[in-house]
Amino acid sequence: MEKISAITALAALAQGSRLDIFRLLVQAGPEGLPAGRIGERLGLPAATLSFHLSQLKQAGLVTFRREGRSLIYAAEYAVMNGLLAYLTENCCEGDASACGVAVCDPIGISDPRTRSARP
Repeated sequence: MEKISAITALAALAQGSRLDIFRLLVQAGPEGLPAGRIGERLGLPAATLSFHLSQLKQAGLVTFRREGRSLIYAAEYAVMNGLLAYLTENCCEGDASACGVAVCDPIGISDPRTRSARP
């Protein structure tokens, strides 16, 4: 990840509602959540939610797909992991593995046998 992309992603996540949305989508796994459910879970009006989702999309942190009349949003794990790698690339004198820094593997999240119960 380049510096400009990291700044854009961090700026998008620097707002409380956007951070809440992104965290919810990361927890949801690769299948994502419909926009309406995101709004319900976080208590955000549709217009406000739409604005924040747009900002996260522009930063490359979320993707969406259409299913019928619904828009399903999902976290972009590759970008998230790239941001984490960028932030930790010089950790522990350049050996991030020595710090125990890991990346998120959403594949395991979607397998109900390997995920813990979610609220």
